[in-house]
Amino acid sequence: MHPSHVALGSGHRDPLGEVTAASRQYLKAIWDASEWASDPVTTKTVAERVGVSPSTASDAVRRLADKGLVTHQRYGAVALSSRGHALAAHVIRRMRLIESFLVRELGYGWHEVHDDADTLANAASDDLIERIDRRLGHPTRDPHGDPIPAADGRVPTPSLRPLATCDTGDTGTVARIADSDPAMLEYFGSVGLTLDSGVTVHAKRPFAGTMRISVTGFAEMELGDVAIRSVWLTAADHG
Repeated sequence: MHPSHVALGSGHRDPLGEVTAASRQYLKAIWDASEWASDPVTTKTVAERVGVSPSTASDAVRRLADKGLVTHQRYGAVALSSRGHALAAHVIRRMRLIESFLVRELGYGWHEVHDDADTLANAASDDLIERIDRRLGHPTRDPHGDPIPAADGRVPTPSLRPLATCDTGDTGTVARIADSDPAMLEYFGSVGLTLDSGVTVHAKRPFAGTMRISVTGFAEMELGDVAIRSVWLTAADHG
């Protein structure tokens, strides 16, 4: 998880003006890779998330390190510096507010928003982003349950539990679903596995990498390993 507060400092009306759109993508990729995972972020991970070759990602990370936005040792982990974290939080805030706006105001499905939100986040002015924030009532999470950094850099830090750690008989409320696979999001929506839905674990088969669950108001379903690892519940809601 990321620190709960980062500061962009005074006098930065447009803090992203100092980095290119490509650099923003790398900052976002590093943020996304480290937000819900404990494993170190590598240049290979960054390359996969941005969709470039490892050598291209390595060059980009080196340039970010030269600017003081990331820390990285040769063949070692990549991490956002304090300044890089502040800029990444700004990027993430824009992206997640726009995703929320597209879903709540324009009727997008939660599986459809990523590409358009990515394009709009790079083009929108700070004023537009703040108007969207006010229009939506200052939301603290996006359509997939990921926290939205506040304008002052504070990042909500919800206490969540991966569905993968639940046992047979546990119940909970869905609080986050990973948004990396639009097809999976669309499927989850069709079977009621959405934010704030109630879940009961009926059987867990670690040897097979499967779990049988039910969602309140829907039939039981079998989830495979990838789907299981994509769902998070509120931490207090387990048996």
